[in-house]
Amino acid sequence: MGVIALGAAWAGWKWNALNPEAGALPIWKVKVVKVLPHDPTAFTQGLTFDNGVLFEGTGRYGQTRLKKIDPATGRTLAEVECDPRIFGEGIEVLGDDLYQLTWQNRVCLVYDKTTLQPRSKRFSYTGEGWGLTTDGKTLYMSDGSSILKVIDPADFKTLRRVRVRDGRRPIENINELEYVNGEILANVWYEDFVARIDPATGRVLGWIDLRGLLTATERPDREMVLNGIAYDPATKRLWVTGKNWPKLFQVELATGGGR
Repeated sequence: MGVIALGAAWAGWKWNALNPEAGALPIWKVKVVKVLPHDPTAFTQGLTFDNGVLFEGTGRYGQTRLKKIDPATGRTLAEVECDPRIFGEGIEVLGDDLYQLTWQNRVCLVYDKTTLQPRSKRFSYTGEGWGLTTDGKTLYMSDGSSILKVIDPADFKTLRRVRVRDGRRPIENINELEYVNGEILANVWYEDFVARIDPATGRVLGWIDLRGLLTATERPDREMVLNGIAYDPATKRLWVTGKNWPKLFQVELATGGGR
């Protein structure tokens, strides 16, 4: 992967006792390159780049929004409020469309990426919607389990399913996703380690340690979890943030992992 960009962290309460340090896979440390302000009212559920613009989707009923953000300053360029009856989840841009998952509404909404206005088409699916990313052709969707669904963006039909594993252990609570140089980076709910996943097999290739970027004072609530990964292929920079985080981080990840 070479050097990419990232950020985030808090070694707090653990949901599924994930402990990559006890395993055999490489772990990458990170270095903060740049810190930008982030809207602390944004319950971040999805983060993605398209043509140099950062898109963010937030969640919670009555608070779900879609935003365009200037990655140079963190300033909001455009923002729309979504239907208060939906709880927004992961987002992704593919072509001229912006796709937005919903948590338990079981519908993927589609917007014009330029205007952020809803299109007439929408897709239904079973189960919950969590994270979403794309390899430029298909979509990858998480639902809070250890399964990634590979989705046809034309009709939202599931083409195949991939179980994410660290060795023999399934990794549950897969959340926000980002496709980076042939890998999928995935947040794990309530964790500050990001998994590097082979999208063909679901095998975890290693972990990225994102602990310690926010102080305990900046992150007083356990629901303020790391959630939001966005990679800009033009600049080869990766950004991360979290739910209600006051900061957005660009971080460098050095080649090679250690223990």
